[in-house]
Amino acid sequence: MQVGTGCELIIYSDGASRGNPGPAGIGAVLLDENGNVVAEISEGIGTATNNEAEYMALAKALERAKGLGARRVRVYVDSELVARQISGQYAVKSDRLRPLVARVQKLRRSFESCRVTHVQRGMNARADELANMGIDAADT
Repeated sequence: MQVGTGCELIIYSDGASRGNPGPAGIGAVLLDENGNVVAEISEGIGTATNNEAEYMALAKALERAKGLGARRVRVYVDSELVARQISGQYAVKSDRLRPLVARVQKLRRSFESCRVTHVQRGMNARADELANMGIDAADT
């Protein structure tokens, strides 16, 4: 499915890890401007920390949005760390996160606009569910 040229997508993104590091998964929901689901992502990613999973989920969601033709995105994450590191409020101190942050920042620059906002966990329930489904699917 392609979205209209110039369309804005709304993304809810989440990563999950059972252990830190441990089995991890990513999840995301991409919605059009009317709130209709245009794509969902649910994948196991092997062993990762929770923060690594958060960034991998965000990168995959941005890649999918780009593939759908979105030019603007609004992203909602329940990781305050990710939201603040992306905005530059927090420094990225982890050597393991630096390449993931760089990947996300490069993807963000490929959009006309890309705003990342922290939301409470309850607002991100479907993305969390998809991330956990990704872990479960990888375990089987």
